Amino acid sequence: METINNIELRDENIYPDYSVLSGILGDSFAAYQELLRLYDENKLTHTWRFYHDGKAWLCKVQKKDKTIVWMSAWKDYMQATIYMPEKFMDQVYALDIEEERKDAFRKARSMGKSRACIFEVRTPDVLKDFEKVMHLKMAAK
Repeated sequence: METINNIELRDENIYPDYSVLSGILGDSFAAYQELLRLYDENKLTHTWRFYHDGKAWLCKVQKKDKTIVWMSAWKDYMQATIYMPEKFMDQVYALDIEEERKDAFRKARSMGKSRACIFEVRTPDVLKDFEKVMHLKMAAK
């Protein structure tokens, strides 16, 4: 799948606070706020940091020391990526989530021994499937 959109937050000197993110995400900012509530409900912490290797701000979401989600801001949406170990992908495919999403995961490239399960958070309805995959990642050992 070719990317037409570019990742935002490329200026190391501009911290992605609510005002900055609201401007980038536009109408999808409300869905981002729901995503943050979901993290809070599950006792996950999220931290924005500028990564020099990718030259952009990314948000790492963790449960204790375990990384669960990586987030990046794109024009009009937040991208939330769960890197799921390949050995758990059959469990992902068995989840009650949209078939189109499962197909997208199957087509996603492998990152070492993991596969990127990417969610474009534009509206809160995507969070239903996202939460199921997130819970599986949290439980994975």
